[in-house]
Amino acid sequence: MKIQRFLALLFGFLGFSMSALASDWRHYGGDAGGSRHSALSVITPQNVDDLELAWSFSTGDLTARPDDIKVSAFEGTPILVAGSLVFCTPFNEIIALDPGTGAQKWRYDSKIATGYRPANQFICRGVTYWKDTQAEEGAVCGERVYMGTTDARLISVDAITGKACEVFGDGGQVEIDPGMALLWPGEFQITSPPVIVGDTVIVGSAIGDNARADAPKGSVRAFDVRTGQARWDFDPVARGAAEQPGSWGEGDAARTGHANVWAPMSVDETRGLVFLPTSSPSPDFFGGERPGDNRYANSVVALNGATGDVVWHFQTVHHDVWDYDLPAQPSLVTLQRPEGPVDVVVQVAKTGFVFVLNRETGEPIFGVEERAVPQDGPAGEFLSPTQPYPVAPPPLVPQKITPEEAWGLTPWDRSVCRDAIASYRSDGLFTPPSTEGTLMFPFSGGGANWGGMAFNPDTQVMYVNTSRALHVVTLIPVEDFAAAKEAEPGKEISAQAGTRWAMKRDLLLSPLSLPCNPPPFGMLHAVDLSDGTIKWESTLGTVEDIAPLPIPWALGTPNFGGPLVTQGGLVFIGAAMDNYLRAFNAETGEEIWAGRLPAGGQATPMTYEWVGRQYVVIASGGHSTSTTTLGDEVVAFALPE
Repeated sequence: MKIQRFLALLFGFLGFSMSALASDWRHYGGDAGGSRHSALSVITPQNVDDLELAWSFSTGDLTARPDDIKVSAFEGTPILVAGSLVFCTPFNEIIALDPGTGAQKWRYDSKIATGYRPANQFICRGVTYWKDTQAEEGAVCGERVYMGTTDARLISVDAITGKACEVFGDGGQVEIDPGMALLWPGEFQITSPPVIVGDTVIVGSAIGDNARADAPKGSVRAFDVRTGQARWDFDPVARGAAEQPGSWGEGDAARTGHANVWAPMSVDETRGLVFLPTSSPSPDFFGGERPGDNRYANSVVALNGATGDVVWHFQTVHHDVWDYDLPAQPSLVTLQRPEGPVDVVVQVAKTGFVFVLNRETGEPIFGVEERAVPQDGPAGEFLSPTQPYPVAPPPLVPQKITPEEAWGLTPWDRSVCRDAIASYRSDGLFTPPSTEGTLMFPFSGGGANWGGMAFNPDTQVMYVNTSRALHVVTLIPVEDFAAAKEAEPGKEISAQAGTRWAMKRDLLLSPLSLPCNPPPFGMLHAVDLSDGTIKWESTLGTVEDIAPLPIPWALGTPNFGGPLVTQGGLVFIGAAMDNYLRAFNAETGEEIWAGRLPAGGQATPMTYEWVGRQYVVIASGGHSTSTTTLGDEVVAFALPE
């Protein structure tokens, strides 16, 4: 550690930093606005086929945590800061690697408890870097790394040594108070990286769905970046008063929690704004205890980073009863419009919609229409009569299915799927949950999910991956909940305590365990944001690693993780339910390379240049609920030296 600090001091004395040897990926999403774009162009469509394994690093989780890893997802994306490649494991260890060799430089263990099931698995998507411009060069904790934990702590460590920053909170950590007693230890956790605005560090939370109406609040919390002292918090649900006087939106939403920000946030450093992608209020599938539109839930919310005050918000789903959270980081990009450059926020959604909003005002760039949606909800429900539909871009996934569109490998399983689809309520997008069972298409995993989008500022094209599957959501009278749970102990059946309806959620699969909706089940899309049109669409993933036989059919798969676009003309993505990192031609959508991984790549890749060599890195650890191969490796590819 003394050698590392000596090198940092030496490089500073010579007039440049260790990062001057590299092209940095300094934030979870590449930059503070989450564009996931790299200016590197060493790797191109012409030479990508020459990529080879440069190095790999095992965290040791497979052997150190053999039971807990069965309920984990290695979703982390490393950042390149302070001369190290830094990431977190699903179990909240922070590890720094040598960017050229993958050798471990330091390791910090937050010592989270295991042996229980967190609400959202053991997950840590990333860490956040901050340099204190007021500190002397080489001072202890003059450069820091921050991480949120599964057991609800915010941790600060020295970016050079990995030792806890003792001046932050209590010995380097702040314990987050969820505001009420938890039903089980993992009900409340932090899964996405903090963000920093000025000298304020901000965190969201992930909270277990559908257990109860009176759940923990989804408050976003801010702390002094140096000391950990609390500064402000923001509750994303308006409570106890009319939300929009004189309109349908009137309502008292006192009996609800959540609307939390579990996905990554974004920062506009120039404007001092933080952008929140909020989720649905509790519980997900019945809103009778929270009448009104539930303002700030299911919204892009722009806050003043210093004060927590709302600057503007745009709601993408009114009174959500479908678990259609905003699942991804709002991407801050600049569009070249006829009137000149316009800074925007691009928000992808589980519904398959893409909302493009003016960053100053929240006004839609391409227009949004309020359209009538299905009604006739269950007893006690307060459905919104309309929902917002973007005029452009068009939806990236189908939003309705008929029995005639049922799919299967054989006439037999296709017939079973056709009968199943016909047996449920299915009136298109925003059909309310029901006692007979309602088809949700897209399912609550997306459309788009937490991987978000990537954007090339030169071509004005965004790239985003989506999934296509069906959920069946069935409401169960509360008095029948215990019997239903006992009858099907392996199913997702939750109490939604405090309401009149429990819920059951199932994937609609054929007898051969494939989706009943037609393929492709996963896609990668290129959308031209200069005019809101789809440029190309390509199938993403095969069933090679999940089918009973290793058949590499290009059906696409549901996917978790996101894309990376480079100036070299490539889109890199893992995400699919097979063990590959892929490269697509950014111009044509053709898949032109696939690198085999030791486990599932349900993470977002990143890229950097180190001593003249471009590396592409992805966490290869799998995803327990996606039934992908589990592992514990970080893998780097590069062209031959």
